[in-house]
Amino acid sequence: MEFILEYGLFLAKAVTLVVALLVLVASVVAIASRQRTEQHEGHIEVRKLNDRYRHMGDVLRGVTDDAALLKEQKKAEKKEEKERSKQAKKSRKKGGDGPPDRPGRLYVLNFDGDMRASATDNLREEISAVLAHAADGDEILLRVESPGGVVHGYGLAASQLQRIRSAGVPLTVAVDKVAASGGYMMACVAQRIIAAPFAVVGSIGVLAQLPNFHRLLKKHDIDFELFTAGEYKRTLTLFGENTDKGREKFVEELEQTHELFKEFVGSNRPSLDIAQVATGEVWYGSQAVQRGLVDELQTSDEFIQERLADWDVFEVRFVHKKNWQEKLGMAAGGALERALLKIWQRGQGPHV
Repeated sequence: MEFILEYGLFLAKAVTLVVALLVLVASVVAIASRQRTEQHEGHIEVRKLNDRYRHMGDVLRGVTDDAALLKEQKKAEKKEEKERSKQAKKSRKKGGDGPPDRPGRLYVLNFDGDMRASATDNLREEISAVLAHAADGDEILLRVESPGGVVHGYGLAASQLQRIRSAGVPLTVAVDKVAASGGYMMACVAQRIIAAPFAVVGSIGVLAQLPNFHRLLKKHDIDFELFTAGEYKRTLTLFGENTDKGREKFVEELEQTHELFKEFVGSNRPSLDIAQVATGEVWYGSQAVQRGLVDELQTSDEFIQERLADWDVFEVRFVHKKNWQEKLGMAAGGALERALLKIWQRGQGPHV
């Protein structure tokens, strides 16, 4: 029995040490990422999705179809592709200053948002690259996945999308999982929003929360002094004593931010009943269509596949060059996340 207790104690210490190391590594990487300078610039990667899907289809048909039949099909496809290319050139041909004779292009971008909207830096580079080459008739599809975050971060991300509209390039935003709060602030810039039936959309609201340790410090006779110049330089604090006047001003600032959020959404989607949807609530895709937050129920995959036959579809990504600290941190963070997820799942009942 004593051996079992000692072994259990050893195991607990080992797990604690491993978790502490993972947290430490992740923290170091986070600091290093924030200090990234111009010398760590990345590069644009472009992948033609037509080729990817065609290869997938060929692999499947190579297993399921008769060899002779497959040969005939490929021959017919080549002939059809030539004819489509010819027709596309005719339909897009313009005089003098028109775009080059080629099929329409769909550029696919991705935005995986966090609290700081840190993917905005990549989005900026991707948009700059695409706008430099987009011609009349081309379109952009942005797949957004984000629960929202800081106002200034998502405000800048939405402003990057405004560049696309200002350039006259049609923009569609696809929400496969979630685009709430700041995520919806981005989505509403598009001329068209599509969403999966159970995607989470909305949350047109503003929140802020912070703990206050004043009573704890007072209990232990610890003084905290904060000096400011300006009546409302600091309304609420973590360690000082908050006042009703400070709370009122803080709420007033939240309301002002909410009003700006509503005005922004309303200016981009004037058909919306802002009073009905700007309550901070979220809706699933099928409900969001009824309320006008989304234009159509459709996944990004379906949208892309509809254009594969007649369009050139390119996925564009800006990739940062990661140093060894970042790679190690990502691996450690992923391992920690998987471990915590397993622990959480073991304690849960049925879920979707």
